[in-house]
Amino acid sequence: MVSHLQVTARNTWMRNVLLIAVVTAVGGFLFGFDNGSISGSVGFLQSKFELDADGIGWVTSSIIVGCIIGVALAGPLSDATGRKKVLLLTALIFIFGVLGEALATSPEMLVWFRIIVGIGIGIETTIAPLYIAEVSPAHIRGRLVSLNQLFNCIGNLAIFSVSAIIASCASEMWNIEYGWRVIFASGILPAILFLMLLVWVPESPRWLVRKGRTEQGLDILRKINSDEATAREQLEAIKHTLQNEDTSRLRELFSPRLRRALIIGFCVALFQQITGINAIFYYAPEIFKTAGMNISGAMSFTVLIGMTLVIATLVSMWVIDKVGRRSLLIFGSAGMAVTLSCTGILFRASETQTMLLLICILAYVAIFAVSYGTVAWVVISEIFPGHVRGIAVSIATFALWGGNFFVSRFFPVLVGNISAANTFFIYAGISVIAFIFVVAMVPETKGKTLEEIEAKLHAK
Repeated sequence: MVSHLQVTARNTWMRNVLLIAVVTAVGGFLFGFDNGSISGSVGFLQSKFELDADGIGWVTSSIIVGCIIGVALAGPLSDATGRKKVLLLTALIFIFGVLGEALATSPEMLVWFRIIVGIGIGIETTIAPLYIAEVSPAHIRGRLVSLNQLFNCIGNLAIFSVSAIIASCASEMWNIEYGWRVIFASGILPAILFLMLLVWVPESPRWLVRKGRTEQGLDILRKINSDEATAREQLEAIKHTLQNEDTSRLRELFSPRLRRALIIGFCVALFQQITGINAIFYYAPEIFKTAGMNISGAMSFTVLIGMTLVIATLVSMWVIDKVGRRSLLIFGSAGMAVTLSCTGILFRASETQTMLLLICILAYVAIFAVSYGTVAWVVISEIFPGHVRGIAVSIATFALWGGNFFVSRFFPVLVGNISAANTFFIYAGISVIAFIFVVAMVPETKGKTLEEIEAKLHAK
């Protein structure tokens, strides 16, 4: 009888945690959907507003300016008001910003509303992985945090598919005038769904205990676990961690004790972006058109990129708590260096081999998704101690979006000035640097509780 009750309690606990993680990860879908909407729109926007390479770079990268602002706000806001309230705010920001993008009448207006959407994305990408990590058990935390990235990839695939359908079902003139508006507006429905689902999600028990609301934290732990003994055991672990905290949070984050974690989080997040992934996501149709494809073929190949991203992310979720974070990052750095080098070689060839180019790009996307695409978010959500986690994750995510801005802003400029081949060679070189960094600096954290990681990585 006891065994049966234990199994029932465990099943209830797993179901509750999974549901919380899935609902929170819907924000990741919005991230991927809204962030990827520019890929199918950029060609039409260029014709509509007569944008040059510099103008396209600004329209594309303006969302990243908002992301950086959102990241700066996310940590202090979530530490002060709670994870749930901040996630609710992101849903409202998404709804308002996406509507503005769809109704934009000038490049300037579009840029401003993309900045607003970016603020929502910046907050979501900081808080959602952090929140999921705080409610997840150690042995499946990597997979559950990875749900946010999986939903991000599904969002990418969804918007790539929507864009391809719109591009193929209407004339080019209609798409230049209205198609891009429909692409942007299609993000409103998932944003409303996210807002409605978040009402059901509880506050982070770790945040509640940190704020002295211990009974509320215990009550949520009971609901998550459906087991009084486990809930109290988790509560004691959280309280023990809090008792050892230093209140000088920002100053301590830059102290020698935490410096290694800060360097790891900052650099892993930065390498996720400056190895060029969003050059592919934002400009894929234009890259394929440069290789000689028509717009329909370019859009179809972009959908293949989205499908590859989803499948590879599922693989990553399956292996991340078995193989480990460090091993996947080492594999990813090496694999991206090889595939990016091959892509550069193909662009340098006198006659571009379209299918070989597609294979190289798909291989690069798959390797990225298995490694940095998923693992970076997991690493930065779990390596920092609780009392500085919100601010520390914000700093790491700031590095991520800073790298994203650099890539999205200057990719068309680099291609125009030094060629696509040399641009991809630069990304390959950065991947080699990332490989050296991971081997030298990044520890393994699989299977450890957040408290165990804190005790090991931040020991005085």
